Amino acid sequence: MSTQLLVEALARDAQFCMIESPSSGPALFSLVKREKPHVAVVSAKLGETHARGFEWVREIRAQSPSTRVIVLLDASERSSVVEAFRAGAHGVFCRTEPFRLLAKCIQCVHQGQVWVNSTELHYVLEALAKPTLSNFQSNGGSLLSAREIDVVRCVAEGLTNREVAQRLKLTEHTVKNYLFRIFDKLGVSSRVEVVLYALGSTVPHSAPVPN
Repeated sequence: MSTQLLVEALARDAQFCMIESPSSGPALFSLVKREKPHVAVVSAKLGETHARGFEWVREIRAQSPSTRVIVLLDASERSSVVEAFRAGAHGVFCRTEPFRLLAKCIQCVHQGQVWVNSTELHYVLEALAKPTLSNFQSNGGSLLSAREIDVVRCVAEGLTNREVAQRLKLTEHTVKNYLFRIFDKLGVSSRVEVVLYALGSTVPHSAPVPN
């Protein structure tokens, strides 16, 4: 329903020719490949997680490299903004912003510009300034979730569990759970090994647990 309302609202603007997308991935990718739209507006949250939305952005870019993608965010969170641009987005638009700005956002992105507000741009610049970490790709998909990668980045900065929890607005218990899952997925057993893996170094195996 939200997609239909969005399409109807934007269609009132004569400068846009709208194509309502199907809700399934294969049908959407087929449509993109066939129609090659100038701009695709994609929700970051498809299903229960943001990860699937970012995967769709990557696939759209793969099917139609000329299509510029705008990611709709429920909230302008650091991790979501950075991951959207990593996935290949040309702009991010938060649903809390005035709707009238969405038309301007689409127009700017179509003209080759990047749409991002000053706070979101700061998030991206901060991410670029940090050490380059591995992409955590496995068999064509993401090995770690966007949130797990956020935790890895914090660990790479030397933050304690408490500091990671404060930055990401999580509990320390949740951070520990994330670390255990990260250890398991990467096949490592210490924070140091996580950082070495993230930086692309050879990782020795030992047996400490998260602290």
